[in-house]
Amino acid sequence: MGEMTPREIVEMLDRHIVGQQAAKRAIAVAIRNRWRWKRLPPELRKEITPKNIIMIGPTGVGKTEITRRLAKLTGAPFIKVEATKYTEVGYHGRDVESMARDLVDAAATLVRARTRGEIEGQVAERVEDNLLDLLAPESAVDEAVGNVDDQRKAEKRRQRTRAKLRERLRAGELDDRYVDLHIEPRAPIVQVLSHMGYEQMDLDFRNVFERLLPRQVRERRVKVAEARQILVEQQIEDLLDKDVISEEAIALAEDSGIIFIDEIDKICGSDGSSHNIEVSRQGVQRDLLPMVEGTIVQTRHGPVSTEHVLFIAAGAFHSSKPSDLMPELQGRFPLRVELQDLTRDDFVRILSEPSSSLPNQYQALLAADGVALNFTPDALEAVADIAFQVNQSTQNIGARRLYTIIERLLEDLSFTAPSPDAAEVTIDATYVRRKLDSITQDDDLSRFIL
Repeated sequence: MGEMTPREIVEMLDRHIVGQQAAKRAIAVAIRNRWRWKRLPPELRKEITPKNIIMIGPTGVGKTEITRRLAKLTGAPFIKVEATKYTEVGYHGRDVESMARDLVDAAATLVRARTRGEIEGQVAERVEDNLLDLLAPESAVDEAVGNVDDQRKAEKRRQRTRAKLRERLRAGELDDRYVDLHIEPRAPIVQVLSHMGYEQMDLDFRNVFERLLPRQVRERRVKVAEARQILVEQQIEDLLDKDVISEEAIALAEDSGIIFIDEIDKICGSDGSSHNIEVSRQGVQRDLLPMVEGTIVQTRHGPVSTEHVLFIAAGAFHSSKPSDLMPELQGRFPLRVELQDLTRDDFVRILSEPSSSLPNQYQALLAADGVALNFTPDALEAVADIAFQVNQSTQNIGARRLYTIIERLLEDLSFTAPSPDAAEVTIDATYVRRKLDSITQDDDLSRFIL
């Protein structure tokens, strides 16, 4: 995915997200620049930093979804954080450095998943041999036989028995047979420290305890099918090199990591704020600045540099402006894109175009109960009309309004399914209006329910 051109990235995003072309273009260029940056000479790479982005727009217009989809497409480690969860150093809450630790953890998860895929073949063969040893252990009588010819005959019999068992094992015929398996349970570690600034110390304490606590091995009698899953996990843990995973995770986080900071407008200063709140907001900005500029953060995998991590910030900026941020922090977000409010036609496209649209999701859910659910085009237009109307008359929450309306629309059907009387249901505009008109016409009720 890293070799995709900006045009191809936008085309991929268009399959899942309606509109907001300016934001898609800006982020696609930023991702492509990461790919270009990795191919520069080392001395030049040091001089080029990512062009961080601020996305400005109301809630529910696609800010988070664009970034999340992009991270999934590129396979980059990605975390989303809320700016309001962080506090100035010295106060109760999460410190900003924890976002770098979370990013490395996300990178380690990706590396582990990739490594698991690479070693699954050899793991499957080892697990099969282990299961055969449990099903057909070597006989003590065979070992005691003194005659060489008898030993050879006994070994041939054992090999024939294992070959037959292997065939039956692969065919699943032995899945319900019980075996005795030695399992090493992980002792639960109680969280030692939980306050801001002590998260890394907490991890270090956990690692120390894991090394000091004695390993307890116990025997369990389980079916072969369950034993196979347990042995697979044990073999993978034995084969995974934790040091290599940590090194690769740090490199992946440093070169490809994306941190999405939502609600950054909430840490801007605004008129009428109390002095204490203003100081706290400024403090978070001051702590955030070195993270965006580039600093070294200690993690349980090792030190990680945030110098080339891509930061994407987002906020509605209803009562503040990006210019209300500290000038130094503003300079670290040179790219700014504005996302537009969703129109009624945008709602229709959101309901009909993406492969994972809400109607498709509910069709799949109810199909599990044997209900064939169908939406007519005029039903989608009616839902879009109501969503747009409610957003205009109450709080504008963008596309999230569709979730509320669809859930209310299908509430009775979801409750009564499965039912012989509702094996196939068609939702049309008449059905939508019958279910929702009484709510939308009452402004007070609409505010409460939709």
